[in-house]
Amino acid sequence: MSLATTTDAAFAADVLSSATPVLVEFGAQRCGPCKMVGPVLEQIADDESGRLAVVAIDVDENPATVREYQVMGTPTMALFVGGELVTRVVGAKPRAAIMRALEPHLPGA
Repeated sequence: MSLATTTDAAFAADVLSSATPVLVEFGAQRCGPCKMVGPVLEQIADDESGRLAVVAIDVDENPATVREYQVMGTPTMALFVGGELVTRVVGAKPRAAIMRALEPHLPGA
C-alpha cells in the first residue's frame, strides 16, 4: 500500500477542508529518510483510519505549499486539524515518537 497524495492545487480540498485530522508528509523521491518513514506512515494510516488521514506531498513538485508552511527539510510531517497546522514532526522518527506528537490532537485523546 502507498499513501494517498496531494498537490498544490488539491491541498485545500484534501487537507484544509477535511473533517478528519490530516497528517501530511512533506517528502521527495530523492529523500532517503522519507523512504524509511514511508512504511511507518502507511502503518499509522491503516491503524488510525477513521481518526486520521495520512497524505504525502512531493516538495519538488509542489513548491507553493512547501513555501506556505515553511517546510525546511524532508521528511516533515505536519498535522492539520480543522484546516489549521497544529503540530509538526521533522525527520524520520519511529512510530512511537510520531504518535506521541499526534495523539493530543486526535479525536478520543
